[in-house]
Amino acid sequence: MTDPDDLTPDALRQSATPIRDAALRGAVVACFVLVAVALVRGYGDGWLLVWAGVAILTGFLVASPKRPLGTAVRSQTKASPRSSVAEAVLAQIPDPVILVNQRALVIEANRAAYDLLAGLKTGHPLSFALRSPDVLDGIQEVLETGEPLKVEYSERIPTERTFEVHIGPLQADVSDAEVQAGVVLFFRDLTSARRLEAMRADFVANASHELRTPLASLLGFIETLQGPAREDVRARERFLDIMKGQAQRMKRLIDDLLSLSRIEMRAHLSPTQTVDLATIASQMVETLSPLARERGMVIKASLPNRPALVLGDRDELLRIAENLIENAVKYGESGGRVDVEVARIDGPVPQIAFSVQDYGPGIAPEHLPRLTERFYRVDVVQSRDKGGTGLGLAIVKHIVNRHRGQLAIASEPGQGARFTATFPEAGPRQ
Repeated sequence: MTDPDDLTPDALRQSATPIRDAALRGAVVACFVLVAVALVRGYGDGWLLVWAGVAILTGFLVASPKRPLGTAVRSQTKASPRSSVAEAVLAQIPDPVILVNQRALVIEANRAAYDLLAGLKTGHPLSFALRSPDVLDGIQEVLETGEPLKVEYSERIPTERTFEVHIGPLQADVSDAEVQAGVVLFFRDLTSARRLEAMRADFVANASHELRTPLASLLGFIETLQGPAREDVRARERFLDIMKGQAQRMKRLIDDLLSLSRIEMRAHLSPTQTVDLATIASQMVETLSPLARERGMVIKASLPNRPALVLGDRDELLRIAENLIENAVKYGESGGRVDVEVARIDGPVPQIAFSVQDYGPGIAPEHLPRLTERFYRVDVVQSRDKGGTGLGLAIVKHIVNRHRGQLAIASEPGQGARFTATFPEAGPRQ
């Protein structure tokens, strides 16, 4: 005897066809018999005509193909062991994997693929979620040739990421017509490798430019000490102080370049720790207050009474506070004070704002759009005299971007400058 679970929907429909045909023939025969009896007995016997109509209606209802027989049976059929194993394997693959059929409809995908493509849905065209002509054309080429190929896919929102997409023909069981002649897409993340390549290129270009001047100074003073100033004690002491300053400048430059490179390498990884931004601001104000007093300045902090929680990396947020407050002290000392504020901004998405305001000479409007570029300085001589490397605000911008925040700069000549870093508020501390 055949197990109902082994019957396919087509087999069930075929087996049900003789039953429907027999029911329809029975209804027609019953109808003619009842009508004939009614005519023989006379027009007054209306009940026989009523039953004839019921017989016809019943026959058509039984024979109606509106709801395919076997629908309920199909919903109760058990998944094959091979399908369960395939789903389990896909779930354990950390990289995005997508299976599509010959019409480029999504058959299956793992969790990483759904996280990468927000609009990805099973049974829908892949083009609804992935708008990459190279990938879509590659799928068509693999379907036509049966040969695997590799293409690149890049996305820029929320952060720039690059993937190498392996597209290969999907080898399936011949009986599995749904996935037959499909393809499998495997996404390999190249973001870290590309960032590393860019980091190396930028490091060589920037370091060679910025290190040339202090290295030339060191070499010049060393030659002088070895030659004319060999016996001059006063000149030797003065030159050694200058050489020490140039060496410290190179050290700061290398430290900032390495910090910026580390931040860029992790730009696509969102922080997951809950950090109190008010505590960080308070700690950095206390640390930099002695430097401000040396320059005749006062740092005033306005902090909330309750924790200002954000998802972030504590060391990187400390670096933001240090760079912004130290810049305000160095370049806005003519104003006499620096205001540091941490405040909550209500809205559809609550945010925490960290602001640093100085009252110095301010910044001209034409410089504002470029302040966060690497090695960009409003006044090159002043920046170098104060120990700046030209990387402080670039580091701040990259840290803010990694924390999915925003950096705003507002300034007018003679009115000081205000730097505000805004971050999404985290939930209450567990």
